[in-house]
Amino acid sequence: MPPRATADEFQRLCDFLYRRTGLSFTPARRYYVDRRLAARMEATGAATFPDYFARLRADAGGEVEHLVNSLTVNETYFFREDHQLRCLTSSILPGAVARRVPSEPVRIWSVPCSTGEEPYSIAIWLLENWPPIDDVDVEIVGSDIDTLALAAARDGIYGRRSLSRLPPALVTKYFDQSGDESWRIIDGLRESVLFTEANLIDPATVGAQGRFDVIFCRNVLIYFDDMSRRVAAENLYDALVPGGYICLGHAESMSRISPLFEVRRHEEAIVYQRPEGDAHD
Repeated sequence: MPPRATADEFQRLCDFLYRRTGLSFTPARRYYVDRRLAARMEATGAATFPDYFARLRADAGGEVEHLVNSLTVNETYFFREDHQLRCLTSSILPGAVARRVPSEPVRIWSVPCSTGEEPYSIAIWLLENWPPIDDVDVEIVGSDIDTLALAAARDGIYGRRSLSRLPPALVTKYFDQSGDESWRIIDGLRESVLFTEANLIDPATVGAQGRFDVIFCRNVLIYFDDMSRRVAAENLYDALVPGGYICLGHAESMSRISPLFEVRRHEEAIVYQRPEGDAHD
């Protein structure tokens, strides 16, 4: 077992990760970080923290990606916070369709998408609950900073826990059993979602995704500090078309983060809108 990082070394690591990802690791989460740091030091053969940190700063062997992947929490399941899915089809999409140029798709972004449950949930929900899906081109993109999670999302294989909230009829309709306790999204649905790498505090990777009519960004901003939340909010704002909407997690409020968005209270959910008349780039 490698020696434990000193308090100063731990802070240097947290500062480095903060600059790269916007995620804030406080001393209260030290045990969580220490375990994953020790595993990465063993995997890279680093005998001391300075040895490992030098490798991390040089990104030798893509070590930044490996460490970030090990620190990212990917707990999710299908149809999570489904009241927002109801809001999507009843209140949000009709306006998005009315605003769009007929030749352009309605674009929906799930970020962070983790292992894919959320963007696939959106696709299934639309197929089951939104009749215009047969006539409107919809593009769904899932993005995450965790490349291992993205690989799992592209594979589309899930266990019983991820599927626990899906009605059995939908599991039968949209999944093929791939093992005793695993099911795989059917090929047509799996191929309909695009997965990309993006970092919410990096305007270049956010901007590379293009503009969206709807963004689902749930349960990640609570892990940022105030400054990173503001940066992420500005990047998300720029990623929306004028009039576009963002859906946050139930414990998150854009009103406490940024004044850029307007609050929209629908029967099903509270969401946040980029003002329709704002063409700011």
